[in-house]
Amino acid sequence: MTVLICLVAIIAAILLLAYVRAPLWLSSLAALAAVGFGVYCRGAHIGWLVAVVLVLAALNIKPLRRALITGPLFGIFKKITPPMSQTEQEAVDAGTVWWDRDLFSGKPDFSKLHNYPAPKLSAEEEAFLNGPTEQLCAMLDDWKITTETKDLPPEVWQFIKDQGFLGMIIKREYGGKAFSNYAHARVVTKIATRSGSAAVTVMVPNSLGPGELLQHYGTEAQKNYYLPRLAKGVDIPCFALTSPEAGSDAGGIPDFGVVTRGSYTDPLTGEQHDDVLGIRLSWEKRYITLGPVATVLGMAFKLYDPEHLIGQKDDIGITCALIPTNHQGVNIGRRHYPGSAVFMNGPNWGKDVFIPLDWVIGGASYVGQGWRMLVECLSVGRCISLPAMSVASGKVAAYTTGAYARIRNQFGLAIGRFEGVDEALARIGGHAYQMDAAQRLALTALDMGEKPSVLSGILKYHNTERMRKVLNDAMDVHAGKAVCVGPRNYLASGYGAIPVAITVEGANILTRSMIIYGQGAIRCHPFVLKEMRSAMSNDAVAFDEAVIGHIGFTISNKARAFVMGATGARFVRSPKSGPTAQNYRDIVRLSAAFAFLSDMGMATLGGSLKFREKLSARLGDMLSGLYIATAALKKFHDDGEPKEDRPLVRWAVESALYDVQEAMNGFLNNHPNRFLAWGMRRVVFPFGMSLKGPADRVGTRIARSLMEPSASRARLTEFMYVPKDENDAVGVLEPAMIAVIETEGLESKLRRAQRDGQLKAITARGRLEEARAKGFITEAEFASVERARRLKREVIMVDDFDIELKHADPEAVRRVVF
Repeated sequence: MTVLICLVAIIAAILLLAYVRAPLWLSSLAALAAVGFGVYCRGAHIGWLVAVVLVLAALNIKPLRRALITGPLFGIFKKITPPMSQTEQEAVDAGTVWWDRDLFSGKPDFSKLHNYPAPKLSAEEEAFLNGPTEQLCAMLDDWKITTETKDLPPEVWQFIKDQGFLGMIIKREYGGKAFSNYAHARVVTKIATRSGSAAVTVMVPNSLGPGELLQHYGTEAQKNYYLPRLAKGVDIPCFALTSPEAGSDAGGIPDFGVVTRGSYTDPLTGEQHDDVLGIRLSWEKRYITLGPVATVLGMAFKLYDPEHLIGQKDDIGITCALIPTNHQGVNIGRRHYPGSAVFMNGPNWGKDVFIPLDWVIGGASYVGQGWRMLVECLSVGRCISLPAMSVASGKVAAYTTGAYARIRNQFGLAIGRFEGVDEALARIGGHAYQMDAAQRLALTALDMGEKPSVLSGILKYHNTERMRKVLNDAMDVHAGKAVCVGPRNYLASGYGAIPVAITVEGANILTRSMIIYGQGAIRCHPFVLKEMRSAMSNDAVAFDEAVIGHIGFTISNKARAFVMGATGARFVRSPKSGPTAQNYRDIVRLSAAFAFLSDMGMATLGGSLKFREKLSARLGDMLSGLYIATAALKKFHDDGEPKEDRPLVRWAVESALYDVQEAMNGFLNNHPNRFLAWGMRRVVFPFGMSLKGPADRVGTRIARSLMEPSASRARLTEFMYVPKDENDAVGVLEPAMIAVIETEGLESKLRRAQRDGQLKAITARGRLEEARAKGFITEAEFASVERARRLKREVIMVDDFDIELKHADPEAVRRVVF
């Protein structure tokens, strides 16, 4: 019995010390005391005590540790660590880590999360959103843009330029608006709720164009010339990166330039310049947004200097330059047709085009720095552009589908009351909440000066995938209304453009399987990057510190994951009481489990994990789910924790954490070392997988909130453009929904009277007039039912055209037969 008590005490002490992440010296003292106690109790031989003393000495005396333990490990590590290419190194070095580091820690600090400032608009930004942005949306007819003009109308283009939409990120000293990233994203969101093509036109110069690169890296001459012109729309920019032979592998672009001397005619002044140091460029690009109308072309290419005119290297690396599109040899102006979207997008090419070295962004000192420049700036743009459009799709889907599900009825019941539709509405609302929350938190990081490269990948992939889901669900609920395209169909254009969002700015398949975890494991992990850098610099001392910390980190997360898994994390301190308290506890538990699985994956698979994309993708899904769950809690906190939003935040968090659990299960099911996978499962899920996902009743509460005017619905669809015109397909939805709700009792009364034989007329209109004549309803009630039915018909009607599909009939809604 004494031996058993000693053993239990030792195990409990080890778990406790690992759980609280005790330092090595304290853990060593505890181990020594535990074994000494065992010897005292005669449960252990004194030889054990001697062995423990020797092991602890080897661990705590650094020269001895390096000689016996970490030194040999260092040699092995250098051999098995795959070499890092220049582009990989630049991608790792670019950008910053932020809240994602906490999620990788196994012990996220929620006080830090909730102390991040809540995003808000300045008075100027709010005025722009409610003024020019609202005006721009009112000018947009997406049906005409996508089917007739195939472009924004000239007056819209001019309005965008005149009002400064193209210079939202440019500093005031250059004539721009210097808006926050939050304001920039909200402007794009509002425009996208009206027209995706217009939103892309506005977002690209602000997110992915030369303006961002110029502000960070341009020479003073480049800034002073180009930025005022870009801010006012005098110049229209585009940036050319993608080539036919290099899409997702942007670092493998075949486009090249050779440093040489040559002559050129300045397209801006007409002056001839001879014997100039410059670059002779050849390139072929495609998928370049705004390319067909651009006046200045940003260009990424590989630069070579075989004659060593500017340095000692032959291969200088990826370089970025600005080229006026009217420069001799530049071929541009043709366009692609991306899905159902008609934003300007097209190819460009040139062969042996000479440009002066001064046209390199940043000048000669920035040759070869293009990849780092692009990765850093793309991490900002990828947090804003497509995630904002995805948020817009979530808002449109929630607003329109909730109203339509209340207005449209079958079998005498609003279709939203059927559980199948209820389920789809819950997903729409929950995913819309997740998308908005995820982007809001990332925008907070940007406005704090961060460049979160890992979070940008999470946002790009998960927001666009959720956009696909909400639009699929919205299409299903609208059914035939969404199938027939025309001016009344507010979903078809966005639905048709889904492939654009999931493809550009890094294909979603690649982003999930390679980028999110590939960058996250190196950048966010507290020790991996230190170990890799120590190996590259052959620094055994730095490696010793990093690897000892890493071992302790792994042991701690193993203990924490097991203890919290065994107890359901019920004893974890939550920063909040009430309905979200357990959510915080579950996040801490899953964060520890994720960190443990991540370390075990890297330790057992080594460099091959980089090529096991299915396993890497699941690890990325774990990190992403934890981020989305914490972002939802942050949004709920920032909004003042409104009671009406509890179903939304609960669905958002529980759904995200359930996805994390499923990713862990998939990782364990497919880890090649089955014995090790069995052991990891016992740690992570000691009593099985306990998370169940959102309950049906939670989803029903979300669905109900979308089907009526409510504070929750208003918050979820904030920043959506809603026309104040009952003749507009979207503008009529809210008045129709309110009218239908107000007359539901009267409609029930009329149906009962018909069922009881009190109303004999054959048609609905006839029975309504008969009810008025017989005094069943008043004149005012007659008028309200008549108006509700008229508005309902406005909503449920679809467009029909002449036989050549050229002209829709705007009077079809009044073609009443019954």
